Amino acid sequence: MTASSPSRPAPLAARLLSLGLEWLYIVHRWLGVATCILCAVWFVSGVVMVYVPYPGLTDRDRMTYSEPIAWDKVAVSPDKALAAAGAKRFPSQFKLTMLRDTPVYRLVADGERATVSAVDGHRIEGASAADAAEIVQRLRPHDRLGPVKTLFHDQWTVAQGFDPHRPLYRVPVRGSGGLTLYVSSRTGEVVNDTTGWERAWNWLGSIPHWLYLTVIRQDNAFWRQLIMWTSGPAIIGAATGIWLGLLRMRVGREVPLGDISPYRGWMSWHHVSGLIAGLFVLGWLVSGWLSVNPFHWFHREAASQEELARYAGQDAPRFDANLAALRALPYRTAREARLIWVGGRPLVVLMGPSLLETTLDARTGAPAGLTDADLFAEAGRLSAGAPVAFARRLTQDDDYWYSTPRSPRRMPVLRVGFADPERTWVHIDPATGEILGRTDNSGRAYRWWFNAPHAFDLPVLLRHGPSREILIGALSIGGLIVSVSGVVIGWRRVVVKFVRRPKRRRASRLRQSRPTRG
Repeated sequence: MTASSPSRPAPLAARLLSLGLEWLYIVHRWLGVATCILCAVWFVSGVVMVYVPYPGLTDRDRMTYSEPIAWDKVAVSPDKALAAAGAKRFPSQFKLTMLRDTPVYRLVADGERATVSAVDGHRIEGASAADAAEIVQRLRPHDRLGPVKTLFHDQWTVAQGFDPHRPLYRVPVRGSGGLTLYVSSRTGEVVNDTTGWERAWNWLGSIPHWLYLTVIRQDNAFWRQLIMWTSGPAIIGAATGIWLGLLRMRVGREVPLGDISPYRGWMSWHHVSGLIAGLFVLGWLVSGWLSVNPFHWFHREAASQEELARYAGQDAPRFDANLAALRALPYRTAREARLIWVGGRPLVVLMGPSLLETTLDARTGAPAGLTDADLFAEAGRLSAGAPVAFARRLTQDDDYWYSTPRSPRRMPVLRVGFADPERTWVHIDPATGEILGRTDNSGRAYRWWFNAPHAFDLPVLLRHGPSREILIGALSIGGLIVSVSGVVIGWRRVVVKFVRRPKRRRASRLRQSRPTRG
């Protein structure tokens, strides 16, 4: 009888590989249990967001909620208005609009907002709830208004952009599809509007997609961390799932396509849909995680006050305007007059209900006659020391300047690039001379890391009708199948581990504890 040779222990590398694979399964399984429901909600709500955006005030809305400027009442010059507001430099925003039946100057300087009457030059210090009701009633003369409510936050005004206007007045308009207007207590402007249709659909769209509940979003730092620490684990779960899906995939000439997965039922649905849509799911989760700019990897800065001053040609709190020439203008439907400097020239940009803009010389009231060459020359002053690398006019969308159905952009536009370390680009409106945007290497990288894989806002898709919506819908269905099948599998796992097995163990202990009859 021969003795059998003792079995050799498995090599260390094989044991480590087996342990790693075991942990890969554990990580994917329990991260899936924790995040699959959230992923399913994200895919459904993302499709809703393609068609119903979060409520916000567009240029057309602003013109709708404004009245034509009463030029005949304008008796105070912009210079006097700047002095009354106590401006130390030329404001970043300076415009003439109406407040009820009074033309007013509105300005933002060094982050502070001020409103000055263009009739007598006194500073207007805010609006009351009664003022808000009167403002809305003038805009909606044939509608009945509901009771005005004063609030600091609600679901539709929780973003930080409303902070300079708080508290807000919420004014419901009866019989207009649930229309509700929000009026600033600081300036008397209508700063937001919502309808019942928008509010209802956003509870299925933006709110669950962004985790945008008021109690969460009003603390911006906490909200950012919540996005990072929910989408982050989901990313790990998706990445481990792709790895495991490839490891478990059957390949070979003899393997029929229907037998590519060794699983059956919901496990098979999860495996196969993960193989098909896994990369999309992973890319979509990563780009969603990047939406809150984790660890501030990307910097997206607007033009600084110093850059704007160089482009404007002056920074003093003054504006050379001929009031008599402006009062004689034939543009009677203008509802907003923006006062700007470009290259040392004071300009007035008029906007009316049609959103068409007219740019005039503030000294004469004549058309400004801006040329591309003039604006390119002034743009060269934006960067201190860095030469202009290129200057061109864009007449159609490209990968970095494009319109979407929900976010139109001006076209044509002037693009000026600088040979600085950040490779800064500036976009300028050739019709008004205003700077529309500023971007650099970091901002352009963010466009490809977030916008492209998350919103599929590529010009080639945007130019071809519903192709973008079809692609988003098809990929979202794939992601939804991955997520829903994961929810079912995860639920079964939780039931087995935390419900059925503990019951069996308790029953077994109970049987063992019963006394035996002698």
